[in-house]
Amino acid sequence: MISQFFVLSQRGDNIVFRDCEHRGEVQKGTAEIFFRKVMFWKEDGEGDAPPVFNVDGVNYFHVKVAGLLFVATTRVNVSPSLVLELLQRIARVIKDYLGVLNEDSLRKNFVLVYELLDEVIDFGYVQTTSTELLKSYVFNEPIMVDAARLPSLGPGGIFMQRSKRMPGTAVTKSVVANEPGGRKREEIFVDIIEKISVTFSSSGYILTSEIDGTIQMKSYLTGNPEIRLALNDDLSIGSGGRSIYGAVILDDCNFHESVHLDNFDIDRTLSLVPPDGEFPVMNYRMTQEFRPPFRINALIEEAGPLKAEVILKVRAEFPSSTTANAIIVQMPLPTYTTRASFELEPGAVGNTTDFKEANKRLEWGLKKVVGGSEHTLRAKLTFSQESHGNIMKESGPVSMTFTIPMYNCSRLQVKYLQIAKKSKTDNPYRWVRYVTQSNSYVARL
Repeated sequence: MISQFFVLSQRGDNIVFRDCEHRGEVQKGTAEIFFRKVMFWKEDGEGDAPPVFNVDGVNYFHVKVAGLLFVATTRVNVSPSLVLELLQRIARVIKDYLGVLNEDSLRKNFVLVYELLDEVIDFGYVQTTSTELLKSYVFNEPIMVDAARLPSLGPGGIFMQRSKRMPGTAVTKSVVANEPGGRKREEIFVDIIEKISVTFSSSGYILTSEIDGTIQMKSYLTGNPEIRLALNDDLSIGSGGRSIYGAVILDDCNFHESVHLDNFDIDRTLSLVPPDGEFPVMNYRMTQEFRPPFRINALIEEAGPLKAEVILKVRAEFPSSTTANAIIVQMPLPTYTTRASFELEPGAVGNTTDFKEANKRLEWGLKKVVGGSEHTLRAKLTFSQESHGNIMKESGPVSMTFTIPMYNCSRLQVKYLQIAKKSKTDNPYRWVRYVTQSNSYVARL
């Protein structure tokens, strides 16, 4: 039972608000209460607020999508994972209809958004989150936001087809709106997105490593043709710990309900008729050993009374033809640290350094890192008291976030994407993208 649903900007502006149950079980003003609570969490130096928390008997659930906060409230004891998944799906449905998800598009299309919410949640109960089914009930046309005014989509915004490149704004189209002139460009997009978790020991050995991956698809094909998607021939699932040299071994996987697996065990092909909107074709998990994209070396040692020096080194282990973007390295420092001064290597470009005094954290940002390169940061710390030899215990671990486009650690590949043609003149565009992102990338001191 969902009582309220609302969307907030990062500034706390209420963009969308819907009373879903119409019974007033949750009082008004919850959006302001929620935002205050989230902001106080940050100001208290405790990092981001948890996705679920309770204030005065009201349960708040939230996810952050495209810089917006999607929030649901209820007094009922419901499954947190169910509500968080619902919020993600609502965000996906809205993006399917509007083409792009941001504050401007929500404000311009508030009538359509409210109509969607009325169909998704009725008197507090979820009805459907299928873009395909909603097309039968929602008839408002979206007001398209000019793609040229959108901010850069970052490293993930490049799709490739052999040697061709096209901007990521190609997927900022609505699945229900036609292009100017009534045309509709026939194309399909496939994303292989991998989130990796790695923990390094103090000596640099890999303690744990895991990949959570998904194959996402978004189709703009008319007539719902059948799609055949082929993966690696040497793909193995649940090998029971047996080591097969060179093979891609997944621990487990699951598929979208529209996927047919008749030939999957024979030639590793998936066949499906894609529904409207963006959807996960396949989710998978892998704990087989893989080469981590970055190596982190961290050292902290005393440099005199009330002083210490930190040396951080980041080495990119991927090919030089690949570039990682939006890298942020963080390291908690002793609680009695009062000041930090930074020294970058000569010629360093696009680096930012900061000492977060509220939570005693060092932060190093790198705009771009080319494969095979190494980067070093030195930081001189000043303390308010002596460390008494506990400096290593009171520092770290070092964590890292990053995005690497057109690269994946698992070596899972889409060999080909075949579309059942309606006629010889049909030749839809096929775009495939690989993206690797950090989930939990940690090095102990």
